[in-house]
Amino acid sequence: MTRVLYVLDLMGVAVFAISGVLAAAQAGMDWLGALVLASVTAIGGGTMRDLLLGRHPIFWVRDARYPWVILATAVATIVYVHHLPSPGLALLVADALGLALFAITGAQVAETVRHSPLITVMVGTMTGAGGGVIRDLLSGQVPLLLRGGFYASAAIGGIALYLLVQVAGLPRRHAFFLGLAAVFGLRMAAIAWDWHLPALTPPRSQWSHP
Repeated sequence: MTRVLYVLDLMGVAVFAISGVLAAAQAGMDWLGALVLASVTAIGGGTMRDLLLGRHPIFWVRDARYPWVILATAVATIVYVHHLPSPGLALLVADALGLALFAITGAQVAETVRHSPLITVMVGTMTGAGGGVIRDLLSGQVPLLLRGGFYASAAIGGIALYLLVQVAGLPRRHAFFLGLAAVFGLRMAAIAWDWHLPALTPPRSQWSHP
């Protein structure tokens, strides 16, 4: 892992830890619950990535900086969460940034072990969305991934752009930041303008009740 990728990976862990604490606050959890939710949100997607790619030991076991970043970020957020003017908006922004950082870093990790573009997109999307899914389930919410709010779609679109511009000749480092901006921009645009994918509505049977 390059130095830049490593720093961005730590940033992804930090912002997802923040989103975990904010979700815990919305659910009325205590400090311990907030720490647990911050931890599983921060490491969930990356853990699944490493397990699927056969990367052992898992990243947060191999490098103690990750747990320390989670702990420090979570404690700081717990202390200041009640001073935030809009915790709900802060949660959405932190989640969008975490999604972007982890989706593109996850895709780059898959790319370095020379997987196909399809697997790269799948691994990146899972890395970006996995921690948030666990967070939402543990806090009693329907995962953002399943609410149709252009969540996984933003990750897929950004990763696809990251791969395509490299095919067009753009250096990987520039493609990385372009893909990251695309994921974050798409997710924030979906929040601002309430973008949703079309819902599946089965045809009504003539025997169905009104």
